Amino acid sequence: MNLQQRINAFVKLGDFLSQFSPDGIHKKDTIEKNDLFFDGFKHQIKLAEEHNAWFNKENVLFSLDGWSKSLNNSNINKWIEKYNFNAVESKKVAIIMAGNIPLVGFHDFISVLISGHSVVVKQSSNDKHLLPFLAKYLEHIEPEFKDKIEFTEEKLTQFDAVIATGSDNTARYFEFYFKNKPSIIRKNRNSVAILTGNENENQLLNLSEDIFRYYGLGCRNVSKLFVPKDYNFEAFFKAMYHWNPIINQNKYANNYDYNKAVYLMSEFQMLENGFLMIKEDNSYSSPIATLFYEYYETIESLKEKLETEAEQIQCIVSDGFTENEIQFGETQKPMLWDYADNVDTIAFLLKI
Repeated sequence: MNLQQRINAFVKLGDFLSQFSPDGIHKKDTIEKNDLFFDGFKHQIKLAEEHNAWFNKENVLFSLDGWSKSLNNSNINKWIEKYNFNAVESKKVAIIMAGNIPLVGFHDFISVLISGHSVVVKQSSNDKHLLPFLAKYLEHIEPEFKDKIEFTEEKLTQFDAVIATGSDNTARYFEFYFKNKPSIIRKNRNSVAILTGNENENQLLNLSEDIFRYYGLGCRNVSKLFVPKDYNFEAFFKAMYHWNPIINQNKYANNYDYNKAVYLMSEFQMLENGFLMIKEDNSYSSPIATLFYEYYETIESLKEKLETEAEQIQCIVSDGFTENEIQFGETQKPMLWDYADNVDTIAFLLKI
């Protein structure tokens, strides 16, 4: 199977996924193998939500819509144009996936396959319905993928390299267990937003998407704000308010009630609006339904701090703060060339 065959297969997968978006699920007559897979995938979306209440239909469709927009000829060719795939000797790459948001390990999955390697996937129990079905679709579109894709729930044994994502604790285990294999080991990271007080209403509205999408469970979700001294949170809370229906989700509401009780009993100072609490805290990783904030003295001192603590940060959302910043509202819309932890997955896969 040559590179163009692999590209063509992923473009067809993108076409298939284009039928599933937050605007609705609409079957298209032009999609290859659609009679075999369309209704089945609707069922998998339903199963994913029943199995994991965090994976509500809106969030699953948001994820699928993002992938459908990424997997087209233009984006795929832009992604891979700087690499040389000619000398790749096919290896077996194990992927240990997290399960915090729908299809969170999909980029690693397509990276391994586009590189010409075989993949063995160990999924999280929280996210096990969507990817195997999409893998089956790929195998029907391009039968040469059939010997390239494997899923397992057993202990990983036969593989040449590994990409593993987990908490800081599991990362220490991964680093020890896979110390003799080429590896990418991903730990906890969080995203931050830099506010100056000059943000317009639209920017703050967009920021709410970075905070609440996927209930804040992703490493690209903003979990902390940096604000200037005497920052007035009134405009911020006003922009957040249209997300208030989120409190109707039971798991989110339970976390909100629990964390609010902990803060009140501990006499921590915090502000809240009935579905979001903000608390001054030096940490980056805030609990569900909570957003941490920290004051900064000067932009220069903040830049120095964030450079020192870069290994804890996935994305910086800001307007004119830094070269690699992400615009408000764009954290959950990464491009194919936006690598997690800024580790070039394709470059790693081409040298194993």
